[in-house]
Formats: sequence, C-alpha cells, structure tokens
Amino acid sequence: MKNIFLINLCFSIAIIFFQRRDPKSVWTWLFALNFIPVFGVIFYLFFGQDLRKSKMFRIKEVEDRLRYSVKSQEQIFREYHPATENEPVVRDYGSLVLYNLETSGSVLTMNNDLEIFTDGRKKFEDLRRELRNARQYIHIQYYIIKNDEVFDSIVPILLEKVKEGVEVRVLADGMGGRFMPKKRWNVMKQAGIKVGIFFPPVLGRLNFRVNYRNHRKIVVIDGKIGYVGGFNLGKEYISKVPKFGYWRDTHLKITGEAAISLQIRFALDWNYAVKENLFLQSRYFEQEMPESLQAVGIQIVSSGPDTGTKNIRDNYLEMFHRAKNHIYIQTPYFVPDDAILSALKIAARSGVDVRLMIPCKPDHPFVYWATFSYAGELIQAGAKCYIYEHGFLHAKGITVDGMVSSYGTANMDIRSFELNFEVNAVIYDEETTGKLEQAFLDDLPYCREVTREDYQKRSLLIRVKEQFCRLLSPLL
Repeated sequence: MKNIFLINLCFSIAIIFFQRRDPKSVWTWLFALNFIPVFGVIFYLFFGQDLRKSKMFRIKEVEDRLRYSVKSQEQIFREYHPATENEPVVRDYGSLVLYNLETSGSVLTMNNDLEIFTDGRKKFEDLRRELRNARQYIHIQYYIIKNDEVFDSIVPILLEKVKEGVEVRVLADGMGGRFMPKKRWNVMKQAGIKVGIFFPPVLGRLNFRVNYRNHRKIVVIDGKIGYVGGFNLGKEYISKVPKFGYWRDTHLKITGEAAISLQIRFALDWNYAVKENLFLQSRYFEQEMPESLQAVGIQIVSSGPDTGTKNIRDNYLEMFHRAKNHIYIQTPYFVPDDAILSALKIAARSGVDVRLMIPCKPDHPFVYWATFSYAGELIQAGAKCYIYEHGFLHAKGITVDGMVSSYGTANMDIRSFELNFEVNAVIYDEETTGKLEQAFLDDLPYCREVTREDYQKRSLLIRVKEQFCRLLSPLL
C-alpha cells in the first residue's frame, strides 16, 4: 500500500509541476490517481504521459514552420490575395483566411474542383480508379489500415503501379494499424512499396502511447488529386460489419492546387516517421493543373500536439462566432471544450439555427455517454440535436450559413483538438457548402430528434452514465 502511495505521489507531482495542462485535466488525473489507486496508475501510463511531448515534437515543429509557413505567407500575399478580391465568400471570411495563414501556413488555393463522397463503396471505387491512372507517385496515409477485403482490393493495384515505375508510399498509424500482420508489410516492401509506421508499437501489438495518434486520412496521386475525410481502410467503412450497419461518412476528393497542400502535409508526417526528406525533390510539389477547374477556395488546415495553437478548433470557433443564420454539425463524438460549447450556446440563444447530428450506436461507450451529456446542454440552450439511426454516423465537419464549411478527420472533441494529429479542408464556396448542407438535410429523415422534453425524461441510469463519463471527459 505504501508503494502505491509513493507511485501516485510521484505521478501527481509530475502532473502538477512538470506538465502544462489545463487545470480541469490536472484535477481529473489527480482524482483518478488518488481515488482509483491501481487502475488510475494503469490508465495514466496508457493515456496520460506528457513528459516527453516537447522533446518528441521539437524537430517536427521546426520542419513545419521553416519549410512550409514562410513560403506560404509569401505565396498567398503575392499570388492569391489579389485574385480573391472578387470572391465574396473569401472576402467575407478574410480574417479566417489570414488566421490560417499566420498560425499554420495554410495556403488559400482557388484553382480546385471538389467532389463529395458519403458512401464508402463509391469512395473506394473512385479511389481505385484514380490509383490505376497514377503516372508518377501515390502517397497513402490512413489512421486505420486493416487486413481485410478493402485493403486487399487496393494492394494489387499498388503492386502493379510499382512495376510500372510509379513510386508508392504507405503511412499507417502504429495504433490504428496494429492488427496488420508484419509479414504483409514485408511483402509490400520487398515488392518496392515504401511503408512507414507513425509511433510504432514497442512490443508486438502492444502500444503504450494511446495519445498523440496520427488520425489523418490522406491520399495524394501525382500531386493533382487528393482525398481527405473520415473513411479509413476497413470493411466497416463499406458497411460490411453488422455491428455498425450502414456507415455514413464524409470524404472529399480534391482535384487542383489544394492537392499540393495535402502533399505537403503527407511529406511532413512521412519525414517524421521514416526520416526520408521528400522536400529535397521539388517534383513532388510542382504540378501543372488543368485549366478547366472550378474556383473552389480551399485551405488545408492541420493541427496536433506539435502545434502551438489548436488550429482546427480555433477555425470552428471563428466560424461559430460569425454565424448569422445556421450552423450544421456532424460528428461521431461531441466532447467540446468550454470555448466551443459556450460559442454554440451563445449562437443558439442568439437565434442562430444550431443543429447537431450524432450517432445512435457507440463504438466508444465512455465517449458516447459524455457526448449525450454535452448535447443535452446544447438542447437546453435552444439547439436541435438529431440521433442518426440508419447505421453509424462517422462524418466529421461543420457548415455555416451556406457559405463556408470545414470537413476532414477532426471530431468535435478534446482529443481531436489537442491530442491527435488531424487535418481538415476549410472550404470557401457556396455551391460546395450547399451540397454538404443538403447531405446533412438528406440525413434528417433517418434521424430521431431529441427534444428538450425527451432529454429531461431520461432515466436515472442514463443520467449516472452521462455524469460519470463527463467527469472523465478531459481524459477521453
């Protein structure tokens, strides 16, 4: 018992004096360590370590700033800014454009086409077609890569492209790809495919670092076509896992200049994980784009524990504060911090039509019940909450006033804002935002609205689950 006390004391001292955490997070960890002695320590070892964070990402942060931000600032002011004067959405959200430029070096690109996928089968069918058309290189990055039929349908294409002289790189997260047999990676490497693992497991499939996962999903083909969104590589994403049923997600296909921004994001992650500097080859970042592309304004915004600001979260805040008519949100997990929650409550009480859509099936029970707790607060403030009942809702994004939207890999939760590496496309285009909003409205017939009266009638058991999981929300 004395040893357990000393261990808890050491961890408590480390949390208070050596880690720059939010005060709520500090108190939650202290509670877990001292009132749940054994399990609290185990939980901290897996989820709470933060001592080496600055050391781990110091080099990566330097790469991000030096190689990307400076060049981006010069590019946007000299080339793109004058070209956007006649674009009303970009003009109206100029402060957001400049914020993204200054904080994360996110270039505003205007020469883009954008296609929206809400069904996994159609998305992967399109991806396979574009992979077959690759001529120079294929860069693939997913949080989850499973050894099943979806990956099986892609690997033969990659092997064939390597034989044709196309460069192929695949980057997986060490946690999300932990069930992929090592021998399969080896077979791919032997065939000429380059494979990288972001924060690989230490012992077999055992990975002690649950935080700081690379949650990004990016594919770039020849620097001209890019994919980003919520779909991973697994059969549940094509609705073939009965537990989840139909998988409703949102993925974007970008043809144009924004694909280069995704390529830069991939290169930074690849360099960090594999130590191969892709920036030494300019051919990865210089491509001539078709002249027939539409003028869809896009900024690729990324965030993670290696950045000094919560870029994606701050984008959401700015968009919420500027909303005049409506805000539509789709997210599988709704565990916002105080600033996000307050902004949405203020918007709802100010007459803005705030609508939140969340799933009815939990894939992470603790997060699921915490989500209901926060959703209840929004309902009490006058917002509308819809429970998607047609399967599992995994779409991640927001639209505001039919003008601007942000979709990608980030959930509306503290983990995505602070602990995971994420990437979103911020879209300044009425037509595209209108399509995303229509997809939201098309989902409403498959939803059940939770009214204020419904929420107040919830059982005592549900209330206990909500409050307990909300107590743990800084750790989720």
